[in-house]
Amino acid sequence: METKRWYLAVPLGDPAGIGPEIVLKAMQRVDLPPSMGMIVIGDVPILKKVSTDLGIPSDFDAVVVDDGSLVRAIESGSRHILYSQNILDMHRFSYGEIQAMCGRAAYHAVEEAVRLISSGYAHALVTPPLHKEALKAAGVDHIGYTEILSALSGTKRAITMFDTLGLKIFFHSRHLSLRQACDAVTKESLLRTILECDAITKNHGGAFRNELSLAVAGLNPHCGEHGLFGDEEEQAIEPAILEARERGVNVAGPIGADSVFYQARVGKYRAVISLYHDQGHIAAKTYDFNQTISITWNLPFLRTSVDHGTAFNIAGKNLADAAGMVRALEAAAEYLLAEGEKR
Repeated sequence: METKRWYLAVPLGDPAGIGPEIVLKAMQRVDLPPSMGMIVIGDVPILKKVSTDLGIPSDFDAVVVDDGSLVRAIESGSRHILYSQNILDMHRFSYGEIQAMCGRAAYHAVEEAVRLISSGYAHALVTPPLHKEALKAAGVDHIGYTEILSALSGTKRAITMFDTLGLKIFFHSRHLSLRQACDAVTKESLLRTILECDAITKNHGGAFRNELSLAVAGLNPHCGEHGLFGDEEEQAIEPAILEARERGVNVAGPIGADSVFYQARVGKYRAVISLYHDQGHIAAKTYDFNQTISITWNLPFLRTSVDHGTAFNIAGKNLADAAGMVRALEAAAEYLLAEGEKR
């Protein structure tokens, strides 16, 4: 569908967490260009409850229940649209509790957001947090957004990247135990990650400084000191980097994890490939916890996200910091515009 405005699809995440709160707060603070709008997907009663309980305005130009009313809202120029679901039983709802109906609502909101994008009504996805146990209680077979979105879009290998105020970090592996993450560092798998990350940066040249090298973090202290502290660098990481260079990739490393993220932050590298979950998470969140966002590449659409949890302990208390949600929305707009999609 051809529209006058580009829309960001925003599911509410787990309704029992801080998702609805940070979405409403972000709507008050976010600075999107006039060419951008939002389609929020969720149950009307939960937004009314959060708005009333916490005193946060719920400012939507239109509330729609199907694609026909959505089209009319878009054609009339609505900038903030609420696409209504009808899943939650508010008589059974409680803030901060793992509930199957909340996991179900969160999943169906994501599903609907992907459908809106594939139908041309929206152009990128921006997500607040899910709760893994609520998804499981709802019978959802996927552990989180990346897995859900991969299944819904038929994507075989989605790639996660953090963006913290311009510091960009790719992940070779994420949700593995530390032991499994070390075992996952093989020449073949790391070479594939390097090639994929290089292709992503080159395919999205407006978002990356491709004149700079990619950097690969070391796995062991001091990159193993020639085998004194582990042999993964010599056996897997260095050979993968060497072969990538032979294939024309501008890649540096391995570089000690205690320095490579700082070097990327000050502009030496276009991005860092972190070899496991916490290695990159610690660097990004120490730099700026609230403004660390996640970007998922290799999907058929752009997806940005906060990178914090549902915070059940503060849900419904008006304590949630919406900085990450604001940044995720603004980054989605920035990345779309950088791709030359501004109308």
